Amino acid sequence: MSDNAHSDRPGEGFHYSEKDVLREVTELQGKSATAARIFDLRRIIGGLFVLYGVIVTITGITDSKAAIDKAQGVNINLWTGIGMLLLGIFFLVWLRLRPTPPPVPPEGLPDQERGE
Repeated sequence: MSDNAHSDRPGEGFHYSEKDVLREVTELQGKSATAARIFDLRRIIGGLFVLYGVIVTITGITDSKAAIDKAQGVNINLWTGIGMLLLGIFFLVWLRLRPTPPPVPPEGLPDQERGE
């Protein structure tokens, strides 16, 4: 049997160099950072507030006089929708101005491995 062959005991027969382990760790960190950027809460919260803000603003624009009279003359749907839109836009602008930083490559990898 060769050194890299499968053996009956777990953990035996597989040999990884430090370079292979560091490369794997770097790949996982890159995937993790990408996932962190995609699922950044500012993007999710901002998107939802913009979506619901549009819906509530349209509802406020099309409200009847009776619906406005129920709220003591205030078009509450319109004002709430505008507020939600502004908050959602704030979150999306914040995300754009201060994005999640890219991962820092771990020390110990040769320069060509880090993409430099």
